[in-house]
Amino acid sequence: MNLQDLLYGVAIKHIVGKTDCIVDSITFDSRTVKVNTLFFAVKGVQTDGHQYIAQTIDAGANVIVCELLPDTIPANVTFVQVENSAVALGIVASNFHGNPSSQLKLIGITGTNGKTTIATLLFQLFRKLDFNVGLISTVQNHINEEIIPATHTTPNPIALNALLRQMVEADCEYCFMEVSSHAVAQHRISGLFFTGGVFSNITHDHLDFHLTFDNYLKAKKEFFDTLPKTAFALTNIDDKNGMVMLQNTHAYKKTYALKQMGDFNAKIIENKFSGLNLLVDQTDVFFKMVGSFNAYNLLAAYATAMLLEQDKLKVLTILSSLKGAEGRFDYTVSKQGIVGIVDYAHTPDAVQNVLSTITNIRKGTEQVITVIGCGGDRDKTKRPIMARVACDWSDKVILTSDNPRTENPSSIIAEMEKGVSPTNQRKVISILDRKEAIKTACHIAKAGDIILLAGKGHEKYQEINAVRLHFDDKEVLIEQLNLLS
Repeated sequence: MNLQDLLYGVAIKHIVGKTDCIVDSITFDSRTVKVNTLFFAVKGVQTDGHQYIAQTIDAGANVIVCELLPDTIPANVTFVQVENSAVALGIVASNFHGNPSSQLKLIGITGTNGKTTIATLLFQLFRKLDFNVGLISTVQNHINEEIIPATHTTPNPIALNALLRQMVEADCEYCFMEVSSHAVAQHRISGLFFTGGVFSNITHDHLDFHLTFDNYLKAKKEFFDTLPKTAFALTNIDDKNGMVMLQNTHAYKKTYALKQMGDFNAKIIENKFSGLNLLVDQTDVFFKMVGSFNAYNLLAAYATAMLLEQDKLKVLTILSSLKGAEGRFDYTVSKQGIVGIVDYAHTPDAVQNVLSTITNIRKGTEQVITVIGCGGDRDKTKRPIMARVACDWSDKVILTSDNPRTENPSSIIAEMEKGVSPTNQRKVISILDRKEAIKTACHIAKAGDIILLAGKGHEKYQEINAVRLHFDDKEVLIEQLNLLS
């Protein structure tokens, strides 16, 4: 493509060199540069792309987009100076792939909890409504029935726009996409055109990256601030920060709620392991999904479908048949009557939501046994809170390893133990090996008891010292429960 076309919409401070040159590829990874590559010198968390400019020129880069111009500029290379290279990357990536987000209806879903479930519900719903649909999520990406493995909640701008281009070429009319706070802060969604945005909730998470809750909140809000006036902004007003998301948006504002009047409402009539009975905008519907948190997820999906002008009865009928995302309140019952639940809950609020749902459903005599850990190289401040919440809502708690990554798992558990009050110490044991922890939970459980494995959900691996080893919570749970028979 011609460089002038690629730079359309980019806020340029200064250009050195010609702009009528041809660019064959774009990248922000110096290792992938070849002849006629446009290289973005992006300041990342761990490295600064400006350090590799000379290396990329030697490899054949003919255009460099950067924030700081080098002292020496080769005559055969064009330098484009911008305020923020990451923002420019998003815009150019969109231009390079023909602005695919403007050729389908792209809906972004953001929030601490519920993003994956809402996006997955919408994908499944619109597939059953006979549309060609794309999905970009934590669990996996989809182009209709084709599955594309997911490496990040929100891919980098080049991969993201390439994926959206594939969706357009597959005649997708809709794409439902999780929008993480990291993606907003790192400008991975710059240059995208959204038809709508959905906010689920916001609670304590990712403070290792954002440092303060206020920064985390602002990252979520920035997504809504940048929505066009043609888009809709749908928010959960039962969340205390729900209306904050709408304060500066140009999009038309819509709300949903269970506890107060919104544009879209639902009321829980009955909540049990077999499912949820909800009154959705005055229509009585039974859903296969469980828990008040899923009542919000279902309502968000329903409201989004209504804003996309779908038929109410068809939407509710299809939603009533869906099971949501893998690893989200994914339960099994053993021959002995032990209930095992696998859930991705990895924040204090998410753990409390799952355990409060279990508490509301249980008859009162069963034990709730929770197996829980915290990820390494992530927000350390939530570790004692996670343990405290698990103890407050469970009869027995086993603290164990999650994905320790490069941290010592014993140190992570020690930090969790700080959140265990003296009165709760009697109900807590620590078992470093996750499989042994699950095995122990199964062996101490009796008929009717409920085991919750929190934190990993759909993940099929455990990451230890930068190595991913196969590990599936549900697989281990079922194996251990079957050994009891």
